[in-house]
Amino acid sequence: MRHYYFLLLIFLYSGVFSQDSNMYQIRTIAFYNLENLFDTENDSLIFDDDRTPSGKDQWTKERYLGKIENMSRVLSEIGSSAHTSVPDIIGVCEVENLDVLQDLVDHQNLKPYNFGIIHFDSPDERGIDVALLYKRDAFIPVNFNSHRLLLFTDDGNRNYTRDQLILEGLLDNETIYFMVNHWPSRSGGEARSRPYRLEAAKLNKRIIDSVRREDINAKIISMGDFNDDPIDPSFKKVLEVRKNANKLDSLDLYGPMEKLYRKGNGSLAYRDKWNLFDQLYMTANLIDKSKKTYSFWKAGIHTPDYLIDQKGKYKGYPLRTYAGGTYIGGYSDHFPVFLYLIKKAAP
Repeated sequence: MRHYYFLLLIFLYSGVFSQDSNMYQIRTIAFYNLENLFDTENDSLIFDDDRTPSGKDQWTKERYLGKIENMSRVLSEIGSSAHTSVPDIIGVCEVENLDVLQDLVDHQNLKPYNFGIIHFDSPDERGIDVALLYKRDAFIPVNFNSHRLLLFTDDGNRNYTRDQLILEGLLDNETIYFMVNHWPSRSGGEARSRPYRLEAAKLNKRIIDSVRREDINAKIISMGDFNDDPIDPSFKKVLEVRKNANKLDSLDLYGPMEKLYRKGNGSLAYRDKWNLFDQLYMTANLIDKSKKTYSFWKAGIHTPDYLIDQKGKYKGYPLRTYAGGTYIGGYSDHFPVFLYLIKKAAP
């Protein structure tokens, strides 16, 4: 038994770890729904009135700066159990604009890591967007674009929602694509809103197919708050994401979050039911560990004690900024999710 434990022992330092006598370079890819990261200014073009000093939430400068500090702390620690540095790639959603993102990466918790920002304004009525943060010493963006999701209600009116972000870049000189999503919510009920998420999944698939037409071997990781679980039709019928890494064809998509979900793990809770809306999935070629390129190692949900409400009605839930309309100064109604990419390093 002593030999068994010795072989599984992992030593971590400077983003490199050793396992079974091999040395590996490790990179962390993370996603976090920041739950209404708004500035304090009233924007007449969007519905942000509640998040102003005179609005319902009494969103003052002090509360805003507290939110920035809280979010930056979480982002700096995601995946730290197996990687001594902050995540290298971070997808985020529910951010109002570029200014709040700049305040976020300029906070002392993140500023030393020199994060870059990729962001587009979406047509969402609330003014919330998706974005990608990246460590400049690990990743070089090459090409990026924002894809609009066109949705219409039964009476023909436009339903404005978030765009889907696609980014091509070099992760340690290896080309990898990242997608960031925030699919339509379940407002009005899951069944009634399901068609919108099916359309979002179709757009995701079209984007992936368009990348593969240019490069059949493209490595793609899609992440986001999908407002669907890994077993829902958007993932199983439209995207056809597989849960078994050992039974993949070359063009399949693999979703490591389904096994976590089936074990009862979730990233958010509603009426004592856990959902795993925050997910990452990838192309099958990221499972191959035989080559000297990046491949998937494992995924997880970041749930340190300070992110969990410890008392009251929402005990065990993510500790939010507001609960029941009352400001409590927490973090988000979602837990962050992450995965590790590894590749063999030179001795």
